[in-house]
Amino acid sequence: MPVNSDPFGLCPPVDAGLAMPGAGNTETPPSCDAPPPPSPLVGWATVPGMGNGTVSVDTTTGGDAATPVSVTTLADLNNALAGTAPAVVQIAGVTISGNVRIGSNKTLVGVCGGQVQGNIKISASYNVIVRNLKIVGYNCKDPAAAKDCSAGADAVTISGSHHVWFDHDEISDGSDGNLDINQASDFITLSWTKFYYTAPRVDPAGAAGGHEFSDLIGSSDNSTSDQGHLRVTWHHDWWGPNVYERMPRARYGEIHLFDNLWTSGGNAYCIGLGVGASILAEKNIFRGTNTPFDVTDYADATSVLEARANLFEGVKGNTAGVGGAAFTPPYDYTTEDPCTAAVEIMAQAGPQ
Repeated sequence: MPVNSDPFGLCPPVDAGLAMPGAGNTETPPSCDAPPPPSPLVGWATVPGMGNGTVSVDTTTGGDAATPVSVTTLADLNNALAGTAPAVVQIAGVTISGNVRIGSNKTLVGVCGGQVQGNIKISASYNVIVRNLKIVGYNCKDPAAAKDCSAGADAVTISGSHHVWFDHDEISDGSDGNLDINQASDFITLSWTKFYYTAPRVDPAGAAGGHEFSDLIGSSDNSTSDQGHLRVTWHHDWWGPNVYERMPRARYGEIHLFDNLWTSGGNAYCIGLGVGASILAEKNIFRGTNTPFDVTDYADATSVLEARANLFEGVKGNTAGVGGAAFTPPYDYTTEDPCTAAVEIMAQAGPQ
């Protein structure tokens, strides 16, 4: 039944059943023969270019019209995703565990609850779509994480790749992070996707606190190869329970965040401004979080965070931008009222 999930009265009541990630899409699709259609593609993944590679791409189409292939084993999945030939690969109603590697001109799609448990890596690839898929990381259970969670794998790593689109996915419990973008990756859009951790955790070595960090953009503060790349759009995404920071944190890139939702209470910060980054954050909604904008590391002439018409409900910490005007997106997009976007995100984000 409807409840007022906004005690500050800034937004109208919403349904209590939409309060947690995963709650909005509980009905089984009428058919498992095909996935639901994707959202319209918006953002940096629509912009022509070649990133840091040698192949130019006009827009992101993935495997395009290739005949879908359904797989049930890790070996078959990696074989189907290898190389550069266009392919549409479906995981239908099963969980495939292990390390998945995606080549160029590929669409990986979940059908009827299909999921990957482990690590998905997109390395030196181009023109890739991942949609309608649940992705669960190793949650510090991978061997490399025996010392601490940050030594383990992300749930998703996008490295040295361009024209990548994640749409209607659910990504959780990465050991080091949920989805990281590095090594001059470029022209990326992430839409209608949920990021969270299933529970707070303590690193295996017993260190105080856990490593529930979601999304890091950029390789390091000194990575000159990242400069001029790392162009990423986030829209209608949801950062939910137990995410502590990096939602995202960016170095060097031109990062556009609009119509997103943060409900990650108990966190350190949400959006982090790193060295050389230009971040445009507009029409987003932050509910009960700490420090929506962390500008403490690089609040100087090398970095910009421009905040436009965001909505803050019961937050603590900084809500102001720094550094003046950010970049101007070279693509068409339309923003929504933050209250409207929040209701839509809670009902529609994640696999359908």
